[in-house]
Amino acid sequence: MLRHGFLLFLLSLAFTQFFVLSDAARIPRTPDAAATKKCGYEACHAVDPKKLNIHMVPHTHDDVGWLKTVDQYYFGSRSTIQKAGVQYILDSVIKSLLADPTRRFIYVETAFFWKWWLRQDEQVRADVKMLINEGRLEFIGGAWSMNDEACTHYHSLVDQFTWGFRRLNDTFGSCGRPHIGWQIDPFGHSREQASLFAQMGFDGMLFGRIDYQDKSKRLQDQTMEFIWKSSPNLGKRANLFTTAMYNTYSPPPGFCFDVLCADEPMVDDPDSPDHNIDRRIDDFLRYAVVQANYYRTNHIILTMGGDFTYQHAEMYFMNLDKLIRYTNQRNGSTVNVIYSTPSCYLKALNDLNLQWPTKSDDFFPYASDPHSYWTGYFSSRPTVKYFEREGNNLLQASKQLVTLTNLKNYDKELEHFREAMGVMQHHDAVTGTEKQLVANDYSRILHESMAHAEEIISKAIAKWSGMTNNTAASFKIFTCLELNISSCAFSEKSDLFTVVLYNPLSRPVSIHVRVPVQGNSYIVRSLTDGVYPTAQIIPVPEAVQRIPGRKSNAKNEVVFRSSNIPPLGMLAYAIAKTTQENVIEQPQPVDFISSELYNITVNSNGNLEIRWNKQDINVEQSFHYYIGAEGNNEVFVNRSSGAYIFRPKETSPRNFAYAGSYKVYKGPVVQELHHTINEWISQVVRIYPEEEHIEFDWLVGPIPVKDKIGKEIITQYSSNLKTSRTFYTDSNGREMLKRVRNYRPTWDLQLEEPISGNYYPVTSKITLKDETKQLKLNVLTDRAQGGSSLHDGTIELMLHRRLLKDDAFGVGEALNETAFGEGLVVRGTHYLFGGKIKNTNEFVLKEKELALKLALHPWILGAPINLSNLENVCALFKNFTSGLNKTLPPNVHILTLEPWKDDTILLRLEHLFEVGEAQQLSQPVEVNIKDLFSTFSIVSINETTLGANQLLNENKPMKWEAETNDIMQNQEDDSRQIVEVHDEVINVLLKPMEIRTFILKVKRISL
Repeated sequence: MLRHGFLLFLLSLAFTQFFVLSDAARIPRTPDAAATKKCGYEACHAVDPKKLNIHMVPHTHDDVGWLKTVDQYYFGSRSTIQKAGVQYILDSVIKSLLADPTRRFIYVETAFFWKWWLRQDEQVRADVKMLINEGRLEFIGGAWSMNDEACTHYHSLVDQFTWGFRRLNDTFGSCGRPHIGWQIDPFGHSREQASLFAQMGFDGMLFGRIDYQDKSKRLQDQTMEFIWKSSPNLGKRANLFTTAMYNTYSPPPGFCFDVLCADEPMVDDPDSPDHNIDRRIDDFLRYAVVQANYYRTNHIILTMGGDFTYQHAEMYFMNLDKLIRYTNQRNGSTVNVIYSTPSCYLKALNDLNLQWPTKSDDFFPYASDPHSYWTGYFSSRPTVKYFEREGNNLLQASKQLVTLTNLKNYDKELEHFREAMGVMQHHDAVTGTEKQLVANDYSRILHESMAHAEEIISKAIAKWSGMTNNTAASFKIFTCLELNISSCAFSEKSDLFTVVLYNPLSRPVSIHVRVPVQGNSYIVRSLTDGVYPTAQIIPVPEAVQRIPGRKSNAKNEVVFRSSNIPPLGMLAYAIAKTTQENVIEQPQPVDFISSELYNITVNSNGNLEIRWNKQDINVEQSFHYYIGAEGNNEVFVNRSSGAYIFRPKETSPRNFAYAGSYKVYKGPVVQELHHTINEWISQVVRIYPEEEHIEFDWLVGPIPVKDKIGKEIITQYSSNLKTSRTFYTDSNGREMLKRVRNYRPTWDLQLEEPISGNYYPVTSKITLKDETKQLKLNVLTDRAQGGSSLHDGTIELMLHRRLLKDDAFGVGEALNETAFGEGLVVRGTHYLFGGKIKNTNEFVLKEKELALKLALHPWILGAPINLSNLENVCALFKNFTSGLNKTLPPNVHILTLEPWKDDTILLRLEHLFEVGEAQQLSQPVEVNIKDLFSTFSIVSINETTLGANQLLNENKPMKWEAETNDIMQNQEDDSRQIVEVHDEVINVLLKPMEIRTFILKVKRISL
């Protein structure tokens, strides 16, 4: 370990007399023999144990959309917005790497690389493969895009890494496989991200952004590098060595040699009046030694690059060549400057066999200064966030149906869908921190893939049902992509139509189906068993009918319960308009809705009062707003609230003057309270006889700004629970983390923004617990939102933001979304669910199922039909069976079922429960999957790492040792379970929170 005294000694030597070498005296470089033949760690340049090793990492950070669209960034158009063209970067870098075998370069964004690769000739491809095989060009991260870590769901993260890995693996083999996570630009870091990296077999992760107070303490304590214990459930298997970088991902000040920069080049002509080698090396070493002073070893990493750098790569490399050569040749030099990669840097640290500090929480919220908490993006562009979540839902259904039916000729459509979802995970996509023109393009990309999925699903259903080609041609299944605004063409324009429900979950599920119609009376018939479920007609809320851009004429909705939709299976219904009129539910002269469990009323303030009948829980639900701060952004205290930053102007939210009303509709299927707060905020509150949750269907917008005041709209659920400043939020839809108001586990927090500094990402759930009463309260969300508990017993979630000032972190425009000439209108869903902390398995399972139904709800499909082919259609849909031969245990979920390559199938199974979350359901569970699926049987099985790019038994990640005083040493061992295979048994054991990934060879069963 390097100590301060030794570093001062290095510094003193750094400024000894430098003997200048001219170009004529330049020592020729010869490639390292190992580097010419070996990739990965074997391609690393030699380090010197007696010197300070400076790992220079040439890199470019290429946002997959931000200020320009994906295509504009790739092709280099719209230069007035930003001078950035990725095709030129890759062209230029390859030429520069070929010119000198000692050079190194890393590339990260597979989306851009693949776009470039498809356009190259065979000679360029051969050159690139050589560079990769020799370790001179290395892929880091390897996902389709560098994803956000706050607003993303783990399901989509796993998918986009898997697809990026697949492209690299298929093209370059093992030398194209990334070893290191590279999250240099996301705005805070989640524990689940680290856990996923560890499960992918990565040796470590490097990231750039860290809270300014956290960074200050870590620099002081030399704890910028640590072992991240990212899952208390998975134990050592989820430990990940992590480096928080000194200068985010930028080069040392003054040492950007790119065409985009204005820094002074290395002038090594001794006859030139601008000769600067001595001075430049002094400046360089001064910076390097200061950085090294804050780290524990004689190795530091310098990221030589930035946003869209290396468009003229030789310009950068030529200066780096000189910097490396002249620094190393300085008389008495005590440094060893080398071209390196993040992988080589971590290998050098690992070779030291040191003990490292640990961390077990996450890095949210992130603040870059006392008044800039990057918690606004948790909620920015809420419609984009919802659209992305729905995209994942439809993608999983599409992949499952193609797999189950062995549907051919749709590989390209699925590939494009995977890639569209990969783009959406980018840290300036789902976050809402992109320009409006880019947000529009993201939506275009995703919408095109979702529209193509309609064709995939229609063909798969036709094949599964046994339709002939003629029948399939005349009976096409449609999706309803506008149900969020109560609009669906096939249901509202037909007097007779089918509704087909596909369940992508691994267990039977029951839902309440809601489809918009124009008529007043309908009957529903199951096409599977002929049963007529009870149907109820409810009016579409007036606020929904007024949504700008809604072209639907539907005034009502048919609501019925579909019970026990088979896992990976379908149920179908015929819905017919009847001649009976005026059976639509009429508002009732009461001020409440109620059930055996709840009583819900509107109080004199216009807020909802909710009382649990069997638990000591009372909740008041209300809407409020923050005024967004506006300033010139020139000093910290003048920071504005914007796309990234949440900074309210006042210390508490403002109340709305209640100018609304409410209507109550009660019927056999659902009770609804249509609650209007004002002209632009309303909600529908629902309770169902068979359900234990309360559904809040909220609508916000257009947020008025004629008063020139930006507003951030929240909802609060204020309960009587005593919570001692504590609440819990999920990490990317998976494990729950404890949060304590005005507190951070690893440093003494000084908080100047008490509201935004206590906001956290809520990807799917936020929870309160009253340890005295042994009660808890959950709110589940249908998209990522920012949330907190700013007062004991209260949950707060941000629904929508409309701001009039940019926060000056790069996007260059205010978060002022409009659509159809009006401010953007947003509609969404919360589920409120509460009960005992020490739950029965049944209660916890219902909570888990609610979250699953919000993330992967049964997809509603359908088509108009006529009386002449009704019986034929009924006969066809009776052929449907579940995709499973047996029901999986309730704690097991099929996370992935998709067509892979060479007629294999990719399967992931996950354990849904955390350790101690439920009594029996948190126990390990074993599943025989040999004949689990109804349309194929498993012939052979290979287990891989989480990213499906390496056999699990071939993955040998680096071992890192925690400090002996680490209080979390006693974790579960990291032993890996072997799949038990014999005769008719393929047993898979799943431990709590475990995900296991398999590639299956199968034998098809005729449909």
